[in-house]
Amino acid sequence: MGLFNLINKKNSFPFHDKPNTAVFTCIHVLNEERPILHVTHDEDGYWQFLCGDNHNEDEAKIIALSEAYELDNSVGNLAEMDYGHSADRKDEKSDWVIK
Repeated sequence: MGLFNLINKKNSFPFHDKPNTAVFTCIHVLNEERPILHVTHDEDGYWQFLCGDNHNEDEAKIIALSEAYELDNSVGNLAEMDYGHSADRKDEKSDWVIK
């Protein structure tokens, strides 16, 4: 499903950032080996969508915000999360807890 089809199907993209905004993820999420369990909205405005494990630099990847949303639509519930906050969940079925 293409980006524009995804946005049209969902009626609107939930984030204030543009769909092509660069965000950080890890190779585990990108390869769909592990779910997104930890999200940060850094003080500088950058988003990170991670599996919750510790990572080294070569496991970091950059994708579009729309790709993170397409991997897991539940991250749309975090679209209003302020800078400097993070959210975690135990597993894919758990609710996000913002810190």
